[in-house]
Amino acid sequence: MSVASEYLQLQRAEADQLVRQHAPLVRRIAYHLMGRLPPSVDVGDLVQAGMIGLLEAARNFATDRSASFETYAGIRIRGAMLDELRRTDWTPRSVHRKAREVAEVVRKIENETGADADAAEVMRRLGMSVEEYHQVLADAAGARLLSLTAPDDGDGGEGSGAMDIVDQSGLSPQERIERSGMRTALAKAITTLPDREQLVMSLYYEQELNLKEIGLVLGVTESRVCQIHGQALIRLRSRMGAWCDDASP
Repeated sequence: MSVASEYLQLQRAEADQLVRQHAPLVRRIAYHLMGRLPPSVDVGDLVQAGMIGLLEAARNFATDRSASFETYAGIRIRGAMLDELRRTDWTPRSVHRKAREVAEVVRKIENETGADADAAEVMRRLGMSVEEYHQVLADAAGARLLSLTAPDDGDGGEGSGAMDIVDQSGLSPQERIERSGMRTALAKAITTLPDREQLVMSLYYEQELNLKEIGLVLGVTESRVCQIHGQALIRLRSRMGAWCDDASP
């Protein structure tokens, strides 16, 4: 056997070991994503897509990378799952439309008052009942209005507020600049949220707690956490302006 063949066999063996060792990571990320997706999404589809991401990560990972394999694999796994969600595009257009309408009213109120928009005033202007408004918030938390689950593979980590950016290797220089500007704008917008909404965003996206766990921390129900999460996303959408308008269907 040649040296090259031995080297290739060793690489394959190392990749197989990495896949076996980190397979539970795929399920953990899948179920974390399912916490803000509707029941119609099959967790098995996410796991299958995530395993493909894990396989690709194991094949492409270089031991001289500054990040650990788990960090690198997590990025690729999330990316594969988000790609699957983008491909199936389960979110009805009506969900995006209603979210845009609410975000626009939030934007107008905050521009007029210079303060955080009050939910009661938003509902009054839209002619929505409490139940209708809470449904919009739940849909906002489930829809990919702002995908914050994928950390930037660089200096920001999961707290940097990366928006649906998993692997930038295929982006053009112009696209990299635009995405960098989007991350900066998002990070700034998050700091302007009310304290409780900031806390929920931090616990969910940085600490990776699920909605039930966050509810225990805050002393509220899981459905209330979902509402706070959705309100934060709507508020971010209103404050991100053109960034989100360009990204939405």
